[in-house]
Amino acid sequence: MVTRPLRTFTIVPAVPPALERLRELALNLRWAWDRETIDLFRRLDSDLWETTGHNPVVLLGSIRQERLQDAAADDGFVAQYHRACERLDAYMGRATQNGYNGTLIQPWFAKTYRGSNISVAYFSAEFGLTECLAIYSGGLGVLSGDHLKSASDLGVPLAGIGLAYQEGYFRQYLNADGWQGELYPDNDFYNVPMTLERRPDGSPVKIQVELPGRLLTAQVWRVQVGRVPLFLLDANVPETAPHDRVASLRLYSADRDIRIRQELLLGIGGIRALETLGYDPHVLHMNEGHSAFLGLERIRRLIEKHRLTFAEAREAAAAGSVFTTHTPVPAGIDLFDPGLIDHYFGDWYGKLGISRDEFLALGRQNPHDASEPFSMAVLAIHLSTQVNGVSKLHGEVSRRMWPGLWPKTPVEEIPIDAVTNGVHPLSWVSGDMLGLYERYLGPRWIDASVSRDASDAAVWERVNDIPAEELWRTHERRRERLVSFARRRLRTQLEARSAPPAEIEQAAGVLDPAALTIGFARRFATYKRATLLFHDIERLSAILNHRERPLQIIFAGKAHPEDNGGKELIRDIVRLAKRDDLRRRIVFIEDYDLNVARYLVGGCDVWLNLPRRPHEASGTSGMKAALNGGLHMSVLDGWWAEAYRPGVGWAIGHGEQYQDTGYQDYVEARATYELLEKEVVPIFYDRGPDDLPRRWIAMMKAAMRELGPEYNTNRMLYEYVERLYHPAAARFSHLTQDNGAAARSLAAWKQRLRKSWGHVRIEEVDAPATDVTVGMELPVRACVRLGSLTPDDVSVQLYDGPVDAQGQIASGHVDEMAVAPDVAGPGGVGARHEDGVYTYAGAIPCRRSGLHGYSVRVIPKNPDLANVFEPGLIVWASEQAVGSGR
Repeated sequence: MVTRPLRTFTIVPAVPPALERLRELALNLRWAWDRETIDLFRRLDSDLWETTGHNPVVLLGSIRQERLQDAAADDGFVAQYHRACERLDAYMGRATQNGYNGTLIQPWFAKTYRGSNISVAYFSAEFGLTECLAIYSGGLGVLSGDHLKSASDLGVPLAGIGLAYQEGYFRQYLNADGWQGELYPDNDFYNVPMTLERRPDGSPVKIQVELPGRLLTAQVWRVQVGRVPLFLLDANVPETAPHDRVASLRLYSADRDIRIRQELLLGIGGIRALETLGYDPHVLHMNEGHSAFLGLERIRRLIEKHRLTFAEAREAAAAGSVFTTHTPVPAGIDLFDPGLIDHYFGDWYGKLGISRDEFLALGRQNPHDASEPFSMAVLAIHLSTQVNGVSKLHGEVSRRMWPGLWPKTPVEEIPIDAVTNGVHPLSWVSGDMLGLYERYLGPRWIDASVSRDASDAAVWERVNDIPAEELWRTHERRRERLVSFARRRLRTQLEARSAPPAEIEQAAGVLDPAALTIGFARRFATYKRATLLFHDIERLSAILNHRERPLQIIFAGKAHPEDNGGKELIRDIVRLAKRDDLRRRIVFIEDYDLNVARYLVGGCDVWLNLPRRPHEASGTSGMKAALNGGLHMSVLDGWWAEAYRPGVGWAIGHGEQYQDTGYQDYVEARATYELLEKEVVPIFYDRGPDDLPRRWIAMMKAAMRELGPEYNTNRMLYEYVERLYHPAAARFSHLTQDNGAAARSLAAWKQRLRKSWGHVRIEEVDAPATDVTVGMELPVRACVRLGSLTPDDVSVQLYDGPVDAQGQIASGHVDEMAVAPDVAGPGGVGARHEDGVYTYAGAIPCRRSGLHGYSVRVIPKNPDLANVFEPGLIVWASEQAVGSGR
């Protein structure tokens, strides 16, 4: 029999008055990247700190009361406690309760945008903030967590929105054969660093989302991430029907019906939660397409608030929306059957004042294809005017994924930008390495990647001042701790599998604390090719077991529960690790999480990445390793395609892409062996009389110096604020002021533009039919029929560039043309301004020799457009328009 409680109440730790702020310290996740606060909790009870999974809330609730009393009487502990409180108060910009008069920290945003009132809401399906808060699955969540941490450090006025998953992502275990199993332990939200948002009367803050014939109710939890609040929606409440509570049960349900309810809750529920809590953000940032329904909710609200039409409200909503795509392949995008959309949004069509076909077109590349599923990424693009990928290469890949949304637009001009991901330095630099940074780079090292001041840029050059011996001994300590950690975890894993006693005892001897150590840890998807190194197992064994120059590899990572291909990769590794010649050289660590990741990126010598290009959108684990002096070795994909340069790591191949994946695997496996045998291993073991690998240390310093200041989330946030948030906030404010007057005007102009666009054509183009020399200009005139439009509505442009082997203009360059004076031009084309026909003149600067080509095009022009390609309209000159020339 299950007995339900008559009432519920919360029990909180009984903390001595002298330590009354310990709970406050525990509930602000700034402790997760503040070493002194972590040390404070560990000092209370180091064993309990480990067994609670580094959870200070559980630690305070579980520790013996006598220990707390002892700590309150310990002058040393109390002094450390006060320092932690003062650091938190200074960070939060407030005077401390004990009269501390130190300097309060003024963050970058406050200094740079003094008086700015912009605000941002950041939506993500997962947040990887700390291992004791299991609401993340992998790289997307870790990136989201680091985004919030840097927003806090920089003082960006941002709030996060996510889901409070009752079970979160799974805990991984392997059976005796190495096959992955999943456990889904419940998250106890009352015993993690989060608090329930409450109304003045003490009742929980709740929001509702309409489902067919019922309501989905969710309460709101707050996670305080330094200065930034993260609000998590929890549907596991009595008011929500049991079959709907799955909306916040687990990450990434494979069931489409559950998935759409999750995304309804995240997007629509997230907007409603923000309003209920008094937040009215200018900018809505969708981190992946899972939250894209938020655009529909914002449009609905603008319609109600300003009495706008759908088209008018869409202009304003899109102006204040940013969409970041992380997916380099169409298969990774959430798609819903049109019937499922009808089921959940059928009554929205009338609310928004549009037809079913118009609604479904928002999620389709081809609005006329009734069989095309509804894409959340396409919806996000349609309802945003700022779209970006997460590395330069991924930006290029993304521009090629959705050409149907911008027909006739050259791929390189498709308006998808790129902001390369980064990592939060203080979360990922090991304590030992942090000491070196602070000692030799000084206190400003963490801010130097945001400032564009030359003196701050020079801060990272001080990496050269770190003594080689000190850097190497620091790194060796980290490797030794990694090996010790791996042995403990392996022993625990084997015991859980009921392995033979002899095999368990062998765990104490795996790995060599002094050997060259490679780390490979990530989500186990087949395109990441975790077993590429096993292509020639005998050759690998020879490399691993070299008598004087041994090598060892530590693997970790989870496969999605539905991904049997990924699970097979894990099984293959575990089986191979049992071979007599490999058991001391290959280890697989189960249940990869943030804690395991910190050990790996802090202690590995080489971080290995083997994706099948161009399937890695960015990747960030190699950045974490680089901050710790680890050297990255990877295929030129994701961030490494732009970051690699000789001396900071190694590139596998030269960025080739193959049609035959089997041949690609063969070639790149051989290339990996070659690098290991001829460069990586020899450099690592090239020691002088002092036993220091001087060439290796020089590469460590180069990686830290050149990659550290660029590939971190402080630089990333700087770019988001400067390039995306600030412009989006300005456009949203402009289009919504005066009851949406500018949005009305822009929508009306677009309607007139689309109605008239079919009459726009380039009737004649003329230029001298002669060769020109470098440095000259080629004059071009074009006769353009605009119909009912005027020159103020359009931009007429020359598009020129070198002609490639396929006869296409490569890397086109744009030059504006202007309405010509009323005189005859080349070939007799005059400046006729009657009947909507205009003559435009321009010139092509001839910068370099070779075969070049040009064309003329007409695109829309309006100062309120985010970019000229936003309307998706363009007219190119046809061959029939070319005049005879002179």
